[in-house]
Amino acid sequence: MSFGTPPLLPGLQRDENWFKRAVYYEVLVRAFADSNGDGIGDFQGLISKLDYLQWLGIDVIWVPPFFKSPLRDGGYDVEDYRSVLPEYGTIDDFRELVTKAHERNMRVLIDIVINHTSDQHEWFQESRRDPDGPYGDYYVWSDTDEKYEDYRIIFVDTEESNWTFDTERRQYFFHRFFSHQPDLNFESEAVQREVFDVVRFWLDLGVDGCRLDAIPYLYETEDGNGESEPATHEFVKRLRAMVDEEYPGRVLLAEANQWPHEVVDYFGTEEEPECHMAFDFPTMPRIFYALRSQQKQELEDVLREQLEIPSTAAWGVFLRNHDELTLEMVDEEYRQTMYGWYAYDPRMRVNVGIRRRLAPLLENNLDEIKLANALLLSLKGSPFLYYGDEIGMGDNIWLNDRDASRTPMQWSPDRNAGFSSADAGKLSLPVVQSLVYNYGHVNVETQMAQSASLLHWTRRILHLRREHPVFGLGNLQVVETDHESVLAFVRSMSDEAHANRGGMHSHAERILCVFSFAHSPVHARIQLPEFAGMAMEDCFGGQEFPTIGEDGAVDLTFGAQQFYWLRLHQPQFERNT
Repeated sequence: MSFGTPPLLPGLQRDENWFKRAVYYEVLVRAFADSNGDGIGDFQGLISKLDYLQWLGIDVIWVPPFFKSPLRDGGYDVEDYRSVLPEYGTIDDFRELVTKAHERNMRVLIDIVINHTSDQHEWFQESRRDPDGPYGDYYVWSDTDEKYEDYRIIFVDTEESNWTFDTERRQYFFHRFFSHQPDLNFESEAVQREVFDVVRFWLDLGVDGCRLDAIPYLYETEDGNGESEPATHEFVKRLRAMVDEEYPGRVLLAEANQWPHEVVDYFGTEEEPECHMAFDFPTMPRIFYALRSQQKQELEDVLREQLEIPSTAAWGVFLRNHDELTLEMVDEEYRQTMYGWYAYDPRMRVNVGIRRRLAPLLENNLDEIKLANALLLSLKGSPFLYYGDEIGMGDNIWLNDRDASRTPMQWSPDRNAGFSSADAGKLSLPVVQSLVYNYGHVNVETQMAQSASLLHWTRRILHLRREHPVFGLGNLQVVETDHESVLAFVRSMSDEAHANRGGMHSHAERILCVFSFAHSPVHARIQLPEFAGMAMEDCFGGQEFPTIGEDGAVDLTFGAQQFYWLRLHQPQFERNT
């Protein structure tokens, strides 16, 4: 399969705002491509697919944990921070991945799990064995399980307590997640030094950023709830200062599944920055709510509540990833409504969320999938895509836990979907063989041959987004419409803002983004008083749309679940300017 070579992005290596412009692609090494026929994806397999990712329009590859691990939690239970799982390859293979990605003008983001380790980690084994030894205080130990009684249990479907008794040390250890994942004790200066050294180790290998998993849960106090304690923020500030001083241009991404007014604190301030990026969790379920309810209001309210963040920071926005579609950021009535729409079978649920991929969630409705992606790509923030969603991959709800949406990438209609040459029984997870999402017809090779496929559409919209820096760097202003199903906002950026933020060209940009969630054709009037008299041009095909009236209003007609990206410009504006 030949993908050609798209042009390099001018000045990317010198752009301090690269993480704001970028499109991210989460790829599970285990599930992407198997190079040696053992049934498990590996680094060499991923390296062999970099041309595909470059062709698609990906800027940053996000690689979840690949460290040595018992794999009881998908690698988020780390046994050794400096070792690679042998089935994935070696440290040299990982170094080659980073090098080859950089050669293609792509960057690499990795997960660093610093809240907890596996109970198989040497630190924990030594802490159990010798309470007075050098690792004795690396974890949170107690003679009683009655401390921190007000702390919520996160995995309510599997854990009954945040404490587990250890038979060797004869004490309880604390864990915010699974009982096989003891929490590190950040009161220990030795633990703090270890974390700094782990981050340095991977940045020295050339990675461009680190996603800090479960960052709110580093410190515990008797008076607090163990989430976003002041000491946690102080630690992140020191970590950021180290990264800025020793590794300028690298980024830290906070994974904080909290309410926006709490997450925003992980950006810090201009004077005392913390993370460069943080995931926007509350927006995501409201996109899915709008798609089913055909009502814009919930989503519009969230978008209107744009919180002020430092100019050096950016949100990360997403539809799906390796975890469940979390419903923690909604009330119980909302949650049950979402279950009714998207997880009517109990097997589709896990913890407080839904364990399904994008295409099955949207019942393989191509218009709806495109609408959701177009909305994602036009929001304020950097979009994160999940491997396989660009071809509408399905899931397997008969698999355990979160494995439902972690099945092998479907490359071709050949054996094992082209993922591996191994006997099918050796695959780490079976390929999807359901009627609608069977790898025989849902795969990269088939969609490459169809110009109207979801894959080609995804590539076109990613490259179009890249042509308009306003999506990565501009402001978002929600505007009024007279239809309950039609959401509209303007992305805008001034000449000065563009130039100050590393713009490759100096010109203002304004793009009107309009989305109809209605399941039938509708007509809507959009109120744009600030842009009265301006002309509108379709970003996709260049067609001229009606000029905005002198009263600042424009009428648009939509097909079912249709959207527009319309560039606003003065009527005399020359198209080639």
